[in-house]
Amino acid sequence: MSAAWGKCFDPTGARYGVPTYPWRLAPDGLASRRQLRAQGLRPGGQPIAAQVMRVNRRAGGVRVAYLYRLDLALPVRPMTSRKWGALALAMLARRTCPECHLTYSYCMPRSLGMCVLCAYPDNAPEGASWNSSPHTAR
Repeated sequence: MSAAWGKCFDPTGARYGVPTYPWRLAPDGLASRRQLRAQGLRPGGQPIAAQVMRVNRRAGGVRVAYLYRLDLALPVRPMTSRKWGALALAMLARRTCPECHLTYSYCMPRSLGMCVLCAYPDNAPEGASWNSSPHTAR
């Protein structure tokens, strides 16, 4: 048994307060949030049943994923029409450039805060059909 594996193995919960298992060695009947979501379930307010721990050799820290009991998990609530509408408007806002107000088929880069053409107007090729007033009027 390696030192890293021994640090991550605490099935009684004496060391960390909750039962702790090494990565990929958790008992059946427990699942992480992502695993629950893949099965169409959610934790539903239940407390953390256990955790899996992995030592990151490169960074030196540990990574932890909390586990929940499958028998206490509840089904995911279905999306309402209002939620679908709000999601559609939010995605439309992410695809619309605040400078030129054009809507693109991709989300604007958050690092720029606008479309690439508005961020770098000097790099636009001459004679391009999209190289019109909002981008060249700077």
